Amino acid sequence: MGVTAVVLMIVSKLWLRFGSVQLLPLSWNPEQAALGVALSLGITLASSLLYRVWGAYRESAQFYLNLAIAPLAWFDLVWLGLLPGMSEELLFRGVMLPAIGLNPLGLVLSSVLFGILHISGRHQWAYTTWATIVGLLLGLSAILTGNLLVPIIAHIITNWLSGFIWKWRYAHQET
Repeated sequence: MGVTAVVLMIVSKLWLRFGSVQLLPLSWNPEQAALGVALSLGITLASSLLYRVWGAYRESAQFYLNLAIAPLAWFDLVWLGLLPGMSEELLFRGVMLPAIGLNPLGLVLSSVLFGILHISGRHQWAYTTWATIVGLLLGLSAILTGNLLVPIIAHIITNWLSGFIWKWRYAHQET
């Protein structure tokens, strides 16, 4: 997780340095921060509902979360939110989206590539599809607000919530 975050940060910085792209603005705004929190709650709720009703998503998410979260200690979940939330948003919404265009094409392409980043096996299409949809929501929030803060907060909190919920369920299934 840490290595991936560093690689994504390096790619972002190189793209900014050598490409003709300007980073999507990142500025503190309490209303937009609240929007990021609300978006994360909506994404987490939708994921929980999908988990209950869509077997392919449940199996795919379980595989991915088992791979990503099971080896982590409870405190490590802090990093699960921060590292991917910041590095992935910097690359996909902060650099890639403005580089391709703050338009439907840029939104779709950056979201599909975000989904592809979340492939963990050839049978993980349902989780990859969900990650692409989440990428669309995060990208749309960036386009509509013009502020990278919204998808960063949404991504970090979504990762924290899903990590803590999964870890708690996993811990209680073990006992």
